[in-house]
Amino acid sequence: MDRSLPSRWFMRPLLAGLATLVLLLMAGAAPAWAEFSLPPLPYAAEALEPAIDATTMTIHHDRHHAAYVANLNAQIAADPRLAELSLEALQGQIGDFPAAVRNNGGGHWNHSQFWMVMAPVGQGGEPSPQLLQAINASFGSLESLKSQFDRAAAGRFGSGWAWLIRRSDGSLAITSTANQDNPLMNLSGIERGTPLLGLDVWEHAYYLKYRNRRPDYIAAWWDLVNWNEVNRRFAAA
Repeated sequence: MDRSLPSRWFMRPLLAGLATLVLLLMAGAAPAWAEFSLPPLPYAAEALEPAIDATTMTIHHDRHHAAYVANLNAQIAADPRLAELSLEALQGQIGDFPAAVRNNGGGHWNHSQFWMVMAPVGQGGEPSPQLLQAINASFGSLESLKSQFDRAAAGRFGSGWAWLIRRSDGSLAITSTANQDNPLMNLSGIERGTPLLGLDVWEHAYYLKYRNRRPDYIAAWWDLVNWNEVNRRFAAA
């Protein structure tokens, strides 16, 4: 007599029930952006030297940016609406959420674009004819744009960002934001537009190499600008 037969009869419906439960859970799974993720650097940590050293890049990406992502994901349990929003869509609704979402959601978006708008020296290309035409129309020349951008970045008191944006009317403008705010956010006091280029002027972005010499960091950073990515963002806008 097979004494294992009753146990087999018991296990079969149990396994079938577990399989059904798994299928139900998969069917009701949250969207792909239910949890936000840290994007990898698009180049090696040392690829931006000498303007930005490998140690700064590693700490900046692996610790600072990673912390924004982890802290933003921690907010999903408190507010399930976050599980339904992409990172970019969140920026336009950020004023509807508490400060923890604003700070960490902004930090995640800002840094994600920051890595992309930089490239190793000699690999960033040049402004496209269409972008250059818009730059000349709004600023007079590329050099004038850089000069105005430098002043916005150097003049941002404390921590924040400098931005080149495309307004809804198609014109370009330079602006800056405090902390981890950005021009996509639905917040008062922010000039809204599509960010084409953003520079991080928090001290953790440059202090190991430049100490308190923020203008030196800004000047060196221009060699890293990925105009190919800026061109893409301009065309998409």
